[in-house]
Amino acid sequence: MNEQKLFTKNFILVVIGQIISLFGNSILRFALPLYLLRTTGSAALFGIVTACSFLPMIFLSLVGGVLADRFNKRNIMVILDFITALVVIFLLLALNKLSIVPLFIIILMILYGISGIYQPTVQASIPSLVSSEKILSAGAIINQIGALSNLLGPIIGGMLFGTFGIIPILTISIICFTLSAIMEIFIHIPYKKRNDNQNMIAIVKNDLSESINYMKNEKPILIKIIVLISLFNLVLTAMMIVGIPVLIIDILNLSDSLLGVSQGILALGGLCGGILTAVLGEKLTLKNSHYLLLLSSICIGIMGIPLILNASNMMSYSIITACCFLIMTFSTIFSVQMIAAVQTETPQNLVGKIIACMIAFSMCAQPIGQAIYGFIFDKFQDSIWIILLGSAITSIFIAIASKKIFKDIKIEHTATEATR
Repeated sequence: MNEQKLFTKNFILVVIGQIISLFGNSILRFALPLYLLRTTGSAALFGIVTACSFLPMIFLSLVGGVLADRFNKRNIMVILDFITALVVIFLLLALNKLSIVPLFIIILMILYGISGIYQPTVQASIPSLVSSEKILSAGAIINQIGALSNLLGPIIGGMLFGTFGIIPILTISIICFTLSAIMEIFIHIPYKKRNDNQNMIAIVKNDLSESINYMKNEKPILIKIIVLISLFNLVLTAMMIVGIPVLIIDILNLSDSLLGVSQGILALGGLCGGILTAVLGEKLTLKNSHYLLLLSSICIGIMGIPLILNASNMMSYSIITACCFLIMTFSTIFSVQMIAAVQTETPQNLVGKIIACMIAFSMCAQPIGQAIYGFIFDKFQDSIWIILLGSAITSIFIAIASKKIFKDIKIEHTATEATR
């Protein structure tokens, strides 16, 4: 039964476990792509490897939703954290002994695949741990933890990587995932075992069919939102993932520490977005969400201005970093609103699967975008501003087109009611 206060014992344990696990995940996600980019010096190869790493996350996000709704969520989190620690131990032992490109493709695919299962599990556990009116606040807190981890992780990771290399980062990550798994053992998440005579493949197929039918017949607006987010992932998110490291390392020729600071400030934007969502919850309406996407698109265009004007490297870096902060702030508010809407409007037995479907389907376009941007950044190294402005213009058109989607939305009350 849901308790009427936010910080229950079990929710606190989830929060602490998330702090430890996400910090280890953050420094790892910062260091591995940077190590690859530094070692190979190829934006195209960087884009291909990061694109490949997302592929299992897309599929396993769907599986994660099914597992979260059918199995003990606490056990899923514990097992996945222990497995992640073992994977990083293998990488530590295999580094400099195996070819870096195939090794990193395999390791990143495994890590992102695990994340694809892990995140729907955490999100699906929230309605079981807090009362319905606390869901938005709880979601904002979990989001803030991720943002705080992503703030400190790249900054600390950048300093460690620039001074000591990759080994200390791998070691710290192993410790974090192990401690998180131990912490999560003591969490109690209400769970009722379901008796199924079907095999796992049949269960996944039937559960996903049930989720898709629910979206088609009961909440078709969710399908439109998935298409919208997919387009933004293709054009804007993929550009950020590939473009920011390439811009700072290859184009501006700046240090690993400054890249870490930039990534940390980007995460600070996510933290601020989570805080603003919690503070302004009753004033936020889903009908106006297209403004958040429009502002993010404009910021991408602004990033290209110092490159057009041949500004100094540090001036360009400062403007790019400031725009990253704003983009992450706007996108975080948008994301928390979307997830809270699903959590509040969806039946308990479908929450994990619906969230997983939204995450997986909306991410399908992102690996394609990352691979494309990798080649484009290699081809237009002397005119990077063309890529930024092209991405901005395309994203602006998508944001304007999305206005009709949010105008017709039927769940506009969700974000506000969830805070009352």
